[in-house]
Amino acid sequence: MSDEVLVEVDGGVAVITINRPKSKNAINGEVARGIAAALDELEERKDVAVYVLTGAGDSFSAGMDLKGFLSGDFPHIPGRGFGGLVEAPPKKPIIAAVEGYALAGGFELALSCDLIVASDTAKFGLPEPTRGLIAGAGGIPRLPRRLPYHVALEVALTGDHYPAARLHELGLVNRITAAGEALATAVELARRIAKNAPLAVAATKRLMIESADWSLDEIFSRQAATVDEVFNSKDAKEGAAAFAEKRAPVWKGE
Repeated sequence: MSDEVLVEVDGGVAVITINRPKSKNAINGEVARGIAAALDELEERKDVAVYVLTGAGDSFSAGMDLKGFLSGDFPHIPGRGFGGLVEAPPKKPIIAAVEGYALAGGFELALSCDLIVASDTAKFGLPEPTRGLIAGAGGIPRLPRRLPYHVALEVALTGDHYPAARLHELGLVNRITAAGEALATAVELARRIAKNAPLAVAATKRLMIESADWSLDEIFSRQAATVDEVFNSKDAKEGAAAFAEKRAPVWKGE
């Protein structure tokens, strides 16, 4: 992995850290390649069930590295998009742990995650219009799916910074912590998820995302193959046996 992207695995949880604290973890090509490479490797590992994405130092990410952008170092990975993530989020759940600023592309990275944990001093925003740009890394279509429409439009049009507490009230942020505690809380939440059967967790995430535009008439027919796959898995049998025997299950991801 790159020195600008650090990976630590423990207890089924992989913490991926954007390691450019002096530049508020601005996303350059090396970071994008590092995140993509990390996910490519970790998706295949059975000892990893959940990811936590965070930033080193006092910020999550201030967005795209504009100096790099001007020099032609655009942090876009074919097939994965900005930051190596926004166009192809992983199959396994991923949690953003946010301190300080999550702005522009940094906010869009957080929106690519399944859950967001933020400190009470964190601030979010899409300031691209204030720089003559547009939030092209998924922020515009994702925001109105996560926030009330008029609030989402205000965030996107003003370019203002919004406190984590406000976005928590509106349901975008899952947990609010004291300053400096976002990562620890995100890891604790990730470990709660990682205790569950990995096939069931991944299938649950996939169905929730894919079913967003299904009609009521097709929900059960379209989910049937996935549900059958999980119910017929070795882990499903292990879960039932562990319950009957009053012991902790041992998941195989099979």
